[in-house]
Amino acid sequence: MKIINYIKGCYDELVHKVTWPTFSQLQDSVIKVSIASLIMIFIVLLMDFVFNSAMHMMFF
Repeated sequence: MKIINYIKGCYDELVHKVTWPTFSQLQDSVIKVSIASLIMIFIVLLMDFVFNSAMHMMFF
């Protein structure tokens, strides 16, 4: 019986208590996350280039 009550509670929370974003809010979030990801990719690429150059200068 505990599992059935748990599933009923989960369903009730999912249907009645969760607020789902609108399509425009979802688009806005996707754009922000994409831009942040591209910035992080650029930072990691720059760090990799700098460390690679430093290693080449030290060992070659």
